[in-house]
Amino acid sequence: MIGHHVTIGKNCIIHPNVSIGERTEIGDNVVIHPNTAIGGEAFYYQRQGGTDYHYQKLHSCGKVVIDDDVELGSGCTIDRGVSGQTRLGQGTKLDGQVHIGHGAVVGKHCLFAAQVGVAGKTIIGDHVVLWGQVGVSKSLHIGDNVEVYAQSGVGKSLAANQTYFGSPAVEACKKWRQLALIRKLPEMWEKLDPFFSITDEDRSILTVCPLADMMLSYLRGAPQRAFYSRHSGKECA
Repeated sequence: MIGHHVTIGKNCIIHPNVSIGERTEIGDNVVIHPNTAIGGEAFYYQRQGGTDYHYQKLHSCGKVVIDDDVELGSGCTIDRGVSGQTRLGQGTKLDGQVHIGHGAVVGKHCLFAAQVGVAGKTIIGDHVVLWGQVGVSKSLHIGDNVEVYAQSGVGKSLAANQTYFGSPAVEACKKWRQLALIRKLPEMWEKLDPFFSITDEDRSILTVCPLADMMLSYLRGAPQRAFYSRHSGKECA
């Protein structure tokens, strides 16, 4: 289906069951795979009422602009802007089931793998790579030459020329160090376990001697106090 006031450039390939909404502009050499919907209304609602509230849909008056040499995989959804443009830059490639929200701007020669979701009004620079199932929140800015590893959650803007991973996404090298430390936690706990374990004999003493209970609690806190003193330079009573 092709809506009103749509323009399509030269040498485009449009596969079956593609929907192109009103006012969409498509450049030259664009490939659109089956079951993709371009120019649908934005997911944009206004909350009405008090405690018993409901949502009222707001009409989308914007459009989608797809520049030259873009390729859209099967089952993608590109919402039109509420009042402005949703834009895909020249040479950008989208895998299947990618969603681009209203008013988002994607730069040139970007690569988005399957099931990536970009929320409305986010601006993405040139040469950005988002691997599978990356989720990007609304109204953010992602700089040029950024790569985000699969299944990451982007909740804040990302600086250019960096690689990110995790949810929330941070610089990948920092995330790998965090994961390496987490894998060592069982071994670290085994070394500390004697300070924390309570035997049956301990329990029998504690029931008759509150002072012993206080002393044992103090001894269990020794590793934490030593750690604090080493890293803060302060004595811990």
